[in-house]
Amino acid sequence: MSNRMRRNACTLFPALLLSLLLSLSAAPPPASAETCTTQSQMAPAERDSLAAAARVLALKVQANDIASLRLLVEPEYDKDPGPMTHLVASVSPKLKDAELVVEQVYLLDATGLKPGIDGKPSDAEFFCSLNKSPAQTDFLIPGLPAGRYGFVIVSGEGTKTPWSLSFLLRQENRSWLMAGFYPKPLTAAGHDGVWYWTQARELASQKRGWNAYLFYHQAQMLLQPVNFISSTNLDKLKKETEAATPPALSEGISANAPLVVKAADGTEYRFTSFTTDDSLGGGQLDVAVHLQADTTGDSDPSAAPAKGKPAPARLSPEARNRNAMSALLAAYPELRSRFHGVWVFADTPGQNPVVTEAAMAEIH
Repeated sequence: MSNRMRRNACTLFPALLLSLLLSLSAAPPPASAETCTTQSQMAPAERDSLAAAARVLALKVQANDIASLRLLVEPEYDKDPGPMTHLVASVSPKLKDAELVVEQVYLLDATGLKPGIDGKPSDAEFFCSLNKSPAQTDFLIPGLPAGRYGFVIVSGEGTKTPWSLSFLLRQENRSWLMAGFYPKPLTAAGHDGVWYWTQARELASQKRGWNAYLFYHQAQMLLQPVNFISSTNLDKLKKETEAATPPALSEGISANAPLVVKAADGTEYRFTSFTTDDSLGGGQLDVAVHLQADTTGDSDPSAAPAKGKPAPARLSPEARNRNAMSALLAAYPELRSRFHGVWVFADTPGQNPVVTEAAMAEIH
């Protein structure tokens, strides 16, 4: 469902707050790191050039002008334009009537970066001192070809749901071309990341670990501009999340290590992801889970019934999903208090997931 990216996922916080969230400890960077220049340290002409290039890209995204945008994309990134085309088409409506403002600009010099022993591009690490202070921003970009790069964050202001558009730019001759595009919403269910962090701390103090875990993760999704940026504040958020994580989730869950919930009738439901969703656009988040549809203990109509007994009835996918919701809330009832409802995505290999959504009052 295309609207799922709404998860993925603040009233727009100003540049000063964003700088705070990206600040790092005073530890000196390793000698092997590539070099970074922040906007306050750049020559005005170079800063303006990067900012202008990113703003032009943001305007093309806002207008869903793929044809013009592709003329400004680095050739390697444009080899398969399909995913970018879909992403821009999905984001463009969110930016309607938004005012585009350049928030942060970084110059990342990796011209001396050597390829790995396998000949492939190496990971590049950049430490950026902020405003000549001990604070730093840390970039760890995997598989980056040698070259000169810029990283620019553009915000879409003045809309009900503000968005952040982050661009990785690569210098080709005298031009800056897009080498990466990372859009994301800055609010979920009407609240920003700082709000979710504050609420998560309160929930953790009340020993409501399942609610706290989901609120902490929502905070991280909103506050981290891209997954290759880290900071002391984000590291602190991660540590708080780990401390509040319920034991059943402490090692993470996946298809190979699902969260197993047993219903009152003995049926086991195996959940492979546990997160949040705000696609309904209300004032509360929903719980969203993925379910292994082929391992829930449903009856197999092809199996021969036991002698003298009728063949067991097979549940419909919708009924199975609703039973999974009931089992989840019976096991962790605190989820009812802070969320609007539950989404279940039942996954069967080779098929589209069966999706069911219900409000908490509808789940018995």
